[in-house]
Amino acid sequence: MLTVWYNTRCPVCDAGIARQKRRLIEAVKSGWIEFRDINLEPVALAGYGASLEDIRRRLHATDAGGRLLVGADVAIAVWKATPGEGWLAALFGNPVLLPLTRFVYDRFADLLYAWNRRKGRW
Repeated sequence: MLTVWYNTRCPVCDAGIARQKRRLIEAVKSGWIEFRDINLEPVALAGYGASLEDIRRRLHATDAGGRLLVGADVAIAVWKATPGEGWLAALFGNPVLLPLTRFVYDRFADLLYAWNRRKGRW
């Protein structure tokens, strides 16, 4: 089971997750993957030390083993599960590119977070 926590108030995040939900409909129906709005459960990941603002800034997920995934690692886990997108996980999650993937994801997430705050999407 993979539970992905995201910010539905961010139009970019919401659209991206909506796209993944459509691609993963069978996995969602079977309960293998779940997408949850952090705004409805703001302290859901407090036990992991993740605040509401942390989750609004970057995707967070918990896997079947209870391990916390953050940022690009969540995207890679979702790509692995998405039909036709495993190649993205293999490419961007390989040991050589993973540090760059994380860096680029984090910079994009920072920009998106700042844009959402300026627009008052909290």
